[in-house]
Amino acid sequence: MATYLYRIGKFAYRRKGTVLSLWLALLVLMGVGAATLSGPTNDSFSIPGTPAQKAQDLMAERFPTGGKDPFSSISARYVFAAPEGETLDTPENQAAMDATLAEIRGIDLVEPAAKVDPATAASPEEGAGALVNPVVADGQMTQMAAAQAEETGKPVDQATADAAALSPLSPDKTVGYVEVPFTGDFTNVDAELVDQIEAAAQPARDAGLTVEISGSAAQLQEAPGGTAELMGMAVAAIVLVLTFGSLVAAGLPLLSAIIGVGIGSLGITVATGFTELGSMTPTLAVMIGLAVAIDYSLFIVSRFRHEVSVTGNREEAAGRAVGTAGSAVVFAGLTVIIALVALRVVGIKFLSDMGMAAGFAVLIAVLVALTFLPAFLGLLGKKAFAGRIPFVKAPDPEAEDAKPGPASRYAGWVARKPLIPLVAGIVILGLFAAPAAGLKLALPSEASGDPATSSRQAYDLVSDAFGPGRNAPLIVVVDAQNATVPAQEAFGTVVRSISEQDDVANAQIVGMNPAGDTAQILVTPGSGPTDEKTVDLMQSIRDSETGLNEEIGVSFGVTGQTALETDISDRLLSALIPYLVIVVGLAFILLMLVFRSILVPLTAALGFLLSVAATFGATVAIFQEGWGGLIANPQPLVSFMPIFLIGVVFGLAMDYQVFLVTRMREEYVHGATAKKAMTIGFSHGARVVGAAALIMISVFGAFMLEDNAFIKSIGFALAAAVFFDAFIVRMVIIPALMSLLGDKAWWLPKWLDKILPNVDVEGEKLRQELTPAGKVDEPVSAG
Repeated sequence: MATYLYRIGKFAYRRKGTVLSLWLALLVLMGVGAATLSGPTNDSFSIPGTPAQKAQDLMAERFPTGGKDPFSSISARYVFAAPEGETLDTPENQAAMDATLAEIRGIDLVEPAAKVDPATAASPEEGAGALVNPVVADGQMTQMAAAQAEETGKPVDQATADAAALSPLSPDKTVGYVEVPFTGDFTNVDAELVDQIEAAAQPARDAGLTVEISGSAAQLQEAPGGTAELMGMAVAAIVLVLTFGSLVAAGLPLLSAIIGVGIGSLGITVATGFTELGSMTPTLAVMIGLAVAIDYSLFIVSRFRHEVSVTGNREEAAGRAVGTAGSAVVFAGLTVIIALVALRVVGIKFLSDMGMAAGFAVLIAVLVALTFLPAFLGLLGKKAFAGRIPFVKAPDPEAEDAKPGPASRYAGWVARKPLIPLVAGIVILGLFAAPAAGLKLALPSEASGDPATSSRQAYDLVSDAFGPGRNAPLIVVVDAQNATVPAQEAFGTVVRSISEQDDVANAQIVGMNPAGDTAQILVTPGSGPTDEKTVDLMQSIRDSETGLNEEIGVSFGVTGQTALETDISDRLLSALIPYLVIVVGLAFILLMLVFRSILVPLTAALGFLLSVAATFGATVAIFQEGWGGLIANPQPLVSFMPIFLIGVVFGLAMDYQVFLVTRMREEYVHGATAKKAMTIGFSHGARVVGAAALIMISVFGAFMLEDNAFIKSIGFALAAAVFFDAFIVRMVIIPALMSLLGDKAWWLPKWLDKILPNVDVEGEKLRQELTPAGKVDEPVSAG
């Protein structure tokens, strides 16, 4: 491989005009495509095949007009609160709410049935589904409950309790809400609609009422802006200047990253015109693509600097840099891409999309580093390291006259006393990992939203006034087609069974299909949507189906927002182990090819597990438990964060393993003892790997400035993961293990050595081709 990459590097340097023109043309083409072909994003989290989704599908089949998927349909909830000391049932407050409802009816996307003004409706049928204020709705429900009790013989107290469980007016009449249905889906939610929804609340607010609005139609999902990227690049620029001591050289990785991320992000934007992608997908791709693009270019520019000092020929140096450091870049990039693309095995679309988009960004970063970068070096010529900064010393650790630096002295100490850094590193990571035992997962929702937002305040008003269960309704879809008793009797049996469960505030039939063989039972829990009691109730209802099916032949499923979100979290958690096995297995094989060893890939994987455990612990402590007061609104971590984080961290962890340990292997295959190879390889690679890690930490850490809770937490987690992995695992634990293992670290069974192809990451074959027979030249090594 090194030979082919060497030729690519020389070609790009020599044909710089052609190569640069092709990349710029691709950038323009992607820009035109993004401007003309892009589509809206969609933050739907549905997963086919979960129990809740099956029940949702059955409801949509049997109730075509009332089985909307909560993840795709849009709605808004207006929550009204009376001024202190007042209630909503006064004429003045009812008039204020009616004024807002009149404004709501004027919004184009409100469903036609809801637009009808009940005061002017020609008949009760025409006014069915019309928006009415909570006081009127409460009165209507009370009358219906009394009529139902008289008509069916249902106990009056039960009918009254059922009406209260559905009433949009709180028992003390101080808080009420109105559900507003909209036509369309997430693609219809734009700034104009959100502004109209907000403006409709103004009449009631002007009259003194508190009005808070929640719901999918009232919240515009905007992708985070570019502030984080700029902050990250600013810090990266400082690190690069200190690494090279040259303004021009420091700008090369940044320019490469801008080109790579520009093409990658624009390509993802083009993809939104052909498939639905979540609003966070491009941001995550940019976050990862930016970090690896800078790092990969940094490794090649650093190697180029060394090769120029060796050969004195810049074209030759470009070829050697791409042939050696470029080989490590290819394999490091492959591990990241494997980890990201393998997210498809989980079978969850939005997670697969994130992985594919981020994998595409990494692929572009690799290609830019291998071709655009040497071409631009050719354009700069002798000015590649111009703009020297006098007070910044940036020595080449591989130079023949280089004096032993801190990295060399540290590596020598580790080689002499490996147990001390090994134990210390494991203990430190173990302490950070401890809080991970309390990890809790949930999907983003109003319950976990920022308390300063209107949607969260609306949620809190309803929870306080009606009880937490009002925000966590469960819908039981009962199928009595094969029941051995009349359908009505079967439905009643299921209702009684559910009512006997713990933590049930109310259970009642709220709808039957025209055929009369399927019913919807609304279950109001006594606890909120994120409470374990609600999850236990949902599971208890599901568990009771087997007995009732055997007894009366009825079947049912539990759905609703809470059930759907819980099932998604469970599916993601259950997919974690299979995903780990696949990713670690594939990467282990890839690393065996790189290092031609069994123990080195094994230690790499074990070090990764330590990094992930410490990362989870630190993230749980700060974002879930609120340690240090850094987060004003501690909440459970987003359900898909662990599996996505594992994929990304694994790829990045292997980056540092490849870049650092290939230097050790190069020295070993050239005749050095195992410990000597570790010290020399570490001293050669530590400076550039440390700079690369600092760049990644700055890029990821800058995303903590974003408002989006998931982006903020994933930015912190990735920054923490890079810190733990680069500075503790790869620079403390791995050198200590390499010293302890000695020659055994590079052991590979002979039969396996014959089977595995020699990919020549160290550039040994290239070195033999470039060095005349009998002449000892400067070793060409992996960077």
